[in-house]
Amino acid sequence: MHTIHHSSFVCASLVALTLGAAPAWAAQEVESEATTTTSPMPPVLSPVTQQQLDTAAGNATDWLHANGSYAQTRFYPGTQINRTNVAKLKPVFIFQTAVNESMETAPIVSHGIMFITTSFNHVYAVDAVSGKEYWHYKHKMGPVTTFCCGPNNRGVAIAGDRLFMGTLDSKLVALDAKTGKLLWESQIADPEQGYSETMAPTVVEDKVLIGTNGGEYGIRGFLKAFDAASGQLLWTFYTIPDSGQEGVWATKDATGRDMKRDIDAEKKQLAEKGGDFYKTLGGGVWMTPAIDRASRTVFFVVGNPSPDLYGAIRPGDNLYTDSLVAIDLDTGKYKWHYQYIAHDVWDLDAVSPPILVNVRDENGRMIPGVIHGGKTGHVYVHDRATGRLIRFSDAMIPQENMWTLPTAEGARMLPGANGGVEWSPMAFDPKTRLVYAANLHQPMTYQVEDAAYPGGSKLWLGGAFKTIAAEQQWGKLSAVNIDTGKVVWDYKTEQPLIGGVLATAGGLVFNGEGNGLFRAFDASTGKKLWEFQCGAGVNAPAVSYTIHGKQYVAVAAGGNTQLDFKRGNTVLVFALP
Repeated sequence: MHTIHHSSFVCASLVALTLGAAPAWAAQEVESEATTTTSPMPPVLSPVTQQQLDTAAGNATDWLHANGSYAQTRFYPGTQINRTNVAKLKPVFIFQTAVNESMETAPIVSHGIMFITTSFNHVYAVDAVSGKEYWHYKHKMGPVTTFCCGPNNRGVAIAGDRLFMGTLDSKLVALDAKTGKLLWESQIADPEQGYSETMAPTVVEDKVLIGTNGGEYGIRGFLKAFDAASGQLLWTFYTIPDSGQEGVWATKDATGRDMKRDIDAEKKQLAEKGGDFYKTLGGGVWMTPAIDRASRTVFFVVGNPSPDLYGAIRPGDNLYTDSLVAIDLDTGKYKWHYQYIAHDVWDLDAVSPPILVNVRDENGRMIPGVIHGGKTGHVYVHDRATGRLIRFSDAMIPQENMWTLPTAEGARMLPGANGGVEWSPMAFDPKTRLVYAANLHQPMTYQVEDAAYPGGSKLWLGGAFKTIAAEQQWGKLSAVNIDTGKVVWDYKTEQPLIGGVLATAGGLVFNGEGNGLFRAFDASTGKKLWEFQCGAGVNAPAVSYTIHGKQYVAVAAGGNTQLDFKRGNTVLVFALP
């Protein structure tokens, strides 16, 4: 059996690095010594306006958000590359970075310039047609970084003439988009307490929103808003409330299945323990929030409680872990939450970013909705106004012995702690009404052990997950009708899928695999139409854009630390001949 040291994403190995210079705890203006100019950028960049960010979903020229728009549908409106011609797709250029390590970035493209991030917080600006490099920023890491699942970065946010990136040493940095110069940096949280940043932030109305990793280190999770001009903190929403973490003592999960909780024992533990464990209860926010501009609401999902598998030390529902949460954009104040799994002791936390779409309710009416793909293997469909669960999909992957409690010897349950749908962003096609989800199948045993809080920079799992060597692992790209919950088609892959999906108006779905294969499928039928061997794991979500009338598709191929897929250092860009 292979023991997997885990995270909110289970990882093949725990990585902790010691690099660089001391952290700065306040927002401060910084002279950049970390940017190399390779070639002067031509004067093509114009500041990205709020209106452009608001209307990005209909913009076929650029790709301005990590997930395509504030709604995060990852649907590209261009049709030049389509079902009839995608078989002719060819590489246009391959851009190699200086970092040969896992790549999970979604490139941003603005005015023909592509911005790429790598592990260890490098940023590159390159010509999105030729791959010519303009500048390269290398973050000067502080003396302590504590992270569980690889030194990844999932992309920058762009607004005005600035780029924004979260770092492994838990900083938020602002860069000049034209030169790569570091304009300011703010310390988000203390990396010595287990905090780090891998998510792509989002910017709205001069607020930079960013959550935190660290659910494996006994942090107290949050989503924060910083001023885009100065880096000053504007508000904080803690994913673990000061009081009330015990919730309603729920005994069933979102699908109505019994989670085998001993509520009387938990209430006794709470009475003996008191309620101060909220300070180390976890609840990281791994992925980019969605924004409803009309209702001025921020939607995000919250990760697992700490310690992951040992629940006796944290009685109650452990709010707002394993939940979809809605808060006010202006103040960060709570609006509603929906918890999928109360008192999670399987690490089946909520990580894949939520998507805002109109959904059909029980009466057939179209209403504003929010959907989420869970590690459980279900797609959940909610009423956006209240969080009410309208329906959940058929299981996309096998579920066996659901909610079997971990034991000292190790208890087998499916899905394993990676999912289902891991952090991988889904994509939604408004024409097919299908959402496309990248799934993993990794049979595991769950082993629990008594574990007191060890201090912030030490992994705190309260047990271990073990893959079962004798059982096969694989992946599945699934298409789910969000109005019925039915799986319309799926495509089984040799390896577990992690990285994300892109859908396009050309009737296509793009997804990559850890063996290096990048593929295009018919969005309606799931028929494989094209594939290309990229040379390293394609474990990042693809993007698309159009320049001078030509459509391009770009994807990073750098492999994945978490599942130990082959590493690389390239972004590949494809187009028709």
